[in-house]
Order: sequence, then C-alpha cells, then structure tokens
Amino acid sequence: MLDIINNKQKKIFNHSLKSFIFKLGFMLTLSNFTAPKVLAAEEISVNYGPLEFSLSVESLRVYAQEGKMTGELADYADLLTKEQLETLRFGLSRKADIQPLSVAQFFYSYQGERILERVGQIVRTRAGQSGFYAIRSALILAAASEEGLTPLNFLKTFPTSEITIDSEQGLEIIKELSKVIQTAEQAIAEVEDNFLTEIITENKSFPEGINGVGRFSYQTENLILRDNQRQRTFPVDLYLPKQTINNQPLSLVVISHGLGSDRSTFAYFARYLASYGFAVAVPEHPGSNASQIQNLLEGFANDVTPPEEFINRPLDITYLLDQIEARYSSQINTKDVGIIGQSFGAYTALALAGAELNFATLNTACQALDSSFNVSLFLQCLALELPPETTPTNLKDPRITSAIAINPLTSAIFGQKGMSKIDIPTMLVSGSADPVTPALPEQIRPFTWLNVPEKYLVLMKEGTHFSTLNESSGSIPIPETAIGPDPKIGQNYIKQLGLLFFSDRYSAETPDFGCLCAGYAASITQPAMPLSLITQLNETKLELLVTP
Repeated sequence: MLDIINNKQKKIFNHSLKSFIFKLGFMLTLSNFTAPKVLAAEEISVNYGPLEFSLSVESLRVYAQEGKMTGELADYADLLTKEQLETLRFGLSRKADIQPLSVAQFFYSYQGERILERVGQIVRTRAGQSGFYAIRSALILAAASEEGLTPLNFLKTFPTSEITIDSEQGLEIIKELSKVIQTAEQAIAEVEDNFLTEIITENKSFPEGINGVGRFSYQTENLILRDNQRQRTFPVDLYLPKQTINNQPLSLVVISHGLGSDRSTFAYFARYLASYGFAVAVPEHPGSNASQIQNLLEGFANDVTPPEEFINRPLDITYLLDQIEARYSSQINTKDVGIIGQSFGAYTALALAGAELNFATLNTACQALDSSFNVSLFLQCLALELPPETTPTNLKDPRITSAIAINPLTSAIFGQKGMSKIDIPTMLVSGSADPVTPALPEQIRPFTWLNVPEKYLVLMKEGTHFSTLNESSGSIPIPETAIGPDPKIGQNYIKQLGLLFFSDRYSAETPDFGCLCAGYAASITQPAMPLSLITQLNETKLELLVTP
C-alpha cells in the first residue's frame, strides 16, 4: 500500500512539476516576445511562381477599424464583391474568446503541432521557412494581448516583418482536398443508390416512426467504481427500470461517450432505452472526458488524451460489467450486452466487439499523416506511443453481443484486418459532413470490411460529428456552424434505430411497428438531414473509387 501511495505522490509531483515548467516557459515566452525589440508583420506576400503580390498589414488595419480602403487593398478591392469586402472587414476583427494558456497548451500538444506543420507549409516566414513556430507564437501572443485573438491581431504579433503565402503549395493542397471531397461525394452517392435499391427490394411501407417514450418508469443510480489493478476510478450512471418483462433479468446496454464528452452527452438515449425496459450503464472515461480537455486547456494536462486511453477505455467497460455482474446478478443480464459509442466511444465499442488493434496499418497510415486530410488520424496515431510488444491488441469482451458505432475512427487503428475480426451484429453510423472522422475512410469503406451477416450502415446526409450529441454543462462548447442541422433530428434517428437494433435481440419492450430496414429509415427521414440505411455495399465498386 505504501508503494502505491508513493507512486501516486510521484505521479502528482511529476505532473505538477511539468505543469509548473510549462507555465514558467510560457510566461518567459510572453515576456520575451512582448519586449519592444520584437518585430511585427508589416506585409503579406503571396508568391505564385515568378509572380508576387503584396498587401500591407496597415491597410488591413485601417480597413478593419475605419472602413477606409488604402494602399494595396484599394487596388485589389475591385476583385472582390461588396459582400466579400464586408465579410473581410468583419472577419479581421472577429475575436476568438479563448485564454492564451489554452491556445499554448493545444498548439504544444501532439494534435496541435501536426496542424501547425500542415499550415506552416503554406504560411511561411520572410526567409521562406515553415511558419510552424512563428504561427504558434503569434497565436499565443495575440490571445494574450488586450485586443485578444483576432486575425488582425495575429498579423500584428507575427514575429517576422513579412508573412509569405506559398500559393503554389496552397493550390496543390486545395487540389488534393478537392479530389478527396469528390471521391467522398461519389461514395456517398453510391450509399444512397443502394438505399433506394433496398427500399424497392423490401417493398414495405411504415407509419411515421415510433411515437413517444416507452411505458416503463425507471430510477437512476450513481456508482463510483475503483479498479485497483489499474489504479483507475470512474463514475457510472445506471438507469434501472422499476419493472421487468416476464420476470426476466433486465437486458443491458452500455453507452461510451466520445473524447471531450461526459455521461450526460447521451443521457437522452439512456432515458429512452430505460423507458422501453432496458437497464443502461453510462460510464465516464476519466482520461478522455470533458475534464481532460479542460485540464489540457488550463495547463494541467500535456495532451488531448493519454495514448493509454486506447486500452483503458475498453477495460473500463469490462470492469464495469464485472461489477454489475457482482452487484446486480439477479436483476441484470450481463451475459448478452449491447454497446453504443460515439467517436472515441465508437472505437471503444468496436474494440469490445472484437476489432483488433493493428500496429502495421497504423504505422503505414501515420507515415503519411502530414499529407492527410483525415483529422481522426491525429488521434489514431497517438496509439503509436504505446509499446507494441506489450500492448494487447485483442480487447474483445464476449459478453458484448451487439454494437452500434457512431462516427467511429477505424481506418488506421484497426484497418481491414482488425475490422474483419468483429463477429457480432454491428451498426456503423456516419455523417456526410463530418470533418473529424470522415465518412468514406472511417465508416463507409470499413463497413465493407465487416464479415458479419448482420451489419448496417446508417448515413446522415449533412450530418456532422456532433449531430447526435446532447449539449451538456461539462462539455467543451461547440460552434453552431460545426454542429450542422438541428441535433434533435440526429438524436431522434439514434433513438428510433438504436431501439430497434437492441430490441430485436434482447428481452425488452418491442415497438408495435417498424423494422431495422431501408423502408423504415425512409419513413422517419427529415429534409434537413436525409437518412439512409443499407445492409450491403459493393466492395469492388467502392475500391475503384478510392484507388488513385
């Protein structure tokens, strides 16, 4: 016991020391960069081959603050519409409400540095060097200034007299991105074509969905679980219906939240399932919840999430099932359990469903990280910091007998070989406008890698990474533009399809009508976020789309 206490004290001391050193370095950076000798960007130069166009920062300042066209900006004004000029003026002074320490913490993290490397290829210093360090310092200094972090203030704090925009590199990146978008659109169209084909083949019609909640009342219990073996403590909300069906133990569904979320993010679905007779367990993963992101932004954590979370998250669920089995064996059936997760929680669900970590695929994908547009790789590639010799690759729990994965990350961490190991009914849910875990590489293509006879791919057109999330007080605020269409639409899809998916195979209240099929998806679809559901997709045809 003394060793454990000493180890904990060492960890706390080491963490505090790292945090103190970072903050000290951060303050020294601010004091050095804000000294009078520091340069500020005076000019923006855009290079395209032998051509060069220049624009003074002063002309942008005058326009933003006074609305007057001066210098080079007046010369270029005819190239822009009135609306574009108004957008430019507003945008130059638009302030991001974020603390300088939060900016520093993120851009010193693994994910932040990968973003800087990519942007630094286009935004360069006067000497033509990558803008990596200059961009980071300008962001921190602008956030720390009285005016705050605005595009104009970023230019004013850029630590060289000239900012060079490599337009050739920028146009090349735009060209590559256009190809990625075009291919994704073709794949999405293929899914939608299959959806229409399945509707015609089924030849079924349905009323407008499941109306309202179920008939069961329920209670919520709040548990604190302590896994001494892993020295890990985490809370769990357990939703328990007050009645059972035919005096049978309650069927159980586990919900795993995503990175930066918490137990309340999918509380709406937990309550909904409980009203139909399911017991629902919602754990909070301490290394990847909202508090972890807040700690990062406040300087108490060094990265978005520790790489060990790839292992700890599935083990949290396994430990949770052990504890429920020990405490509620007469009330809850833990031999056949459903799981649903979103984003990092979807990874968790698939790992427990049998998908195996694949370090070979991960290594290959992460070597091309700097040229990839797949944002989820920033998280997936963190797993390379795990020692492959001692890291378990199979985290399957045989008690998990069905899984729903919303916006999962799969392509590198599992790959085709890892995904093919899943042997239980599985549903992948995707958003066509998801920039975090893009639909084609992370859900549509991996859907074809599943070898199980019962599999579903759900596509929400215009859906984003946040379309199914409920806003919670503890989560990091998300801009409305990133959320996309009304999340209540996506939440309703999850409630109805999720209920049908789980009630088909577990002892719970089965809705009076509906089936997990294309026709039913068509009956509940909404114009703002059209819904598709398919059970098969031509792998050969899809591979022709994604192969350069």
